[in-house]
Amino acid sequence: MVQIENTATLCGHQNPIFTLENSQKAGIIFTGGNDKGVVEWNVKKPGFIKVIFPVKSSVYALHCPVSAPLLFAGERSGQVDVFNFEEQKIVGVLEHHKLPVFDIKSVPNKNELIVSSEDGTVSIWDIVSLKLLFSFKVSPKTVRVISINPDERTVAFGCKDNTIRIYNLEDYSLIHIIDEHTMPISSIQYSPDGKYLLSGSRDAQLKIWSTSNYSLIKTIPAHLFSIYSIAFHPYMPYLATASRDKSIKIWESKKYTLKKTISLEKGYNAHRLSINKVIWGPQENQLISVSDDKLLKIWKVDFEG
Repeated sequence: MVQIENTATLCGHQNPIFTLENSQKAGIIFTGGNDKGVVEWNVKKPGFIKVIFPVKSSVYALHCPVSAPLLFAGERSGQVDVFNFEEQKIVGVLEHHKLPVFDIKSVPNKNELIVSSEDGTVSIWDIVSLKLLFSFKVSPKTVRVISINPDERTVAFGCKDNTIRIYNLEDYSLIHIIDEHTMPISSIQYSPDGKYLLSGSRDAQLKIWSTSNYSLIKTIPAHLFSIYSIAFHPYMPYLATASRDKSIKIWESKKYTLKKTISLEKGYNAHRLSINKVIWGPQENQLISVSDDKLLKIWKVDFEG
C-alpha cells in the first residue's frame, strides 16, 4: 500500500510554474515559469529562499549538471542563462537558438550540454568553456524533451511530430525512430537500469519500450490529457507521472501497475490546474510537483508492503 501526505504547499510565483530541478546541494531546488526570475527553495525546511537571477522571458527548462557548479535556464526567447553558484552570478548566455528552448540535459562523461528547441534542432555545448560545439536537425517540428540513458551511450528526443528519435551519444548519429504515438511527445524517461524507455504524449498514453531493440512492451492509458512528466524513484521500483489532467499517479515499475492517484477528486490537497513537472526530492521518498496554479507542492510518499 502506498500512502501519500501533502507536507507543504509553497507559493511565491505570480504565474504558472513550468519546470523544477534539484540543486547539486542537497535540500535545495529551483523553479522557473512565466515569471521574471528563477526561484530557489528550501525543501528540508520548506520555504522560499530567494530569486537567484532575473530572466527576460518565460523559463521552460532548468538543469544542474553533476559535473559543474552551474545552473542552466532555457528561455522562451531561445537563450540559455548560465548561473555559477561559486561566483553567485550569471557567467554566460548561450545564444544560438532563436525559438524557445524546451529541455536541457548534460552528459557527465563528456562534459557536454544538450539543448533542444522549438526550431527542431539540438545544440551541443562544452560545459567548461561554454562554447557551442555543433548543432543538428532532429525533427521538422519542436524537440520537446530529452532523456539520456544512464549508461551514457544513447540519448532519446521526444518530438512534436509524434516521434521519438534515438541517437548515439558518441557521435550523435541517428540510431532509431519510434513512431507509434498518435500525438506529440510531451515526456520521456529512461529507467534507472537503462533497460526501458518510457514515453508520454498528448494522446495521454504511457508507452514502455525495450532499449535492446526498441520494441513496444506495453501501452497504458495512463491519464485523461497530456502526460507532461515521468520521474523514476532513484532506487525503489516506483515511478510518478504528472498530467494536464491535474493528477499525479504513482506506478510500480516492474509490471507498471497503478498504485495511487493524487488528485482533488481522490481527496488530496492537490493541484487545481495542469501539473507540469514532478521530481523526486533530496529528502527520502519526497515527491515535488509544480503547476499552472502557481504552487509548488511537496509530497511524502510511504511505500509499504
